[in-house]
Amino acid sequence: MRDNLCIDMKNSRVFSFLLAATLLGGTGSIVLAQDSSATQDVKNAGTDTKDAAKDTGHAVATGTKKSYHATKSGTHTAYDKTKEGSTKGYDRTKEGTEKVADKTKEGTEKLFGSKKESSTAAKDKAAQAKTKAKDRTKETDQKVNDSTPQ
Repeated sequence: MRDNLCIDMKNSRVFSFLLAATLLGGTGSIVLAQDSSATQDVKNAGTDTKDAAKDTGHAVATGTKKSYHATKSGTHTAYDKTKEGSTKGYDRTKEGTEKVADKTKEGTEKLFGSKKESSTAAKDKAAQAKTKAKDRTKETDQKVNDSTPQ
């Protein structure tokens, strides 16, 4: 019986050893698998961060370009509207000046009568022609200045 007990003990020791080796070996492979997975997770996190930074950079660049173009367009629109308003103002001032000159002429004719009308009329016509020529020159210069971008 003693021999049987020794064999059983030896078998139990071998069995225990094999059991322990299997458990340790299995645990080691699980630890290696977890280590590999953790490394891959870190790599994936780094790649995701890099991709997110690139996407953010592209979005900022796109937004900057859009705002630049919108500002440029708004500036051109404001310039055109200002130029248009200036031309209208110039034309209205010119019309008002002509009306005042006509009223002044009428008042002068009423005051001095028709005796001096012939010499005064000639002088007025000459002055009016001279003023029209100057106005045309100024108007042309103004339109040239307005049409050139600044």
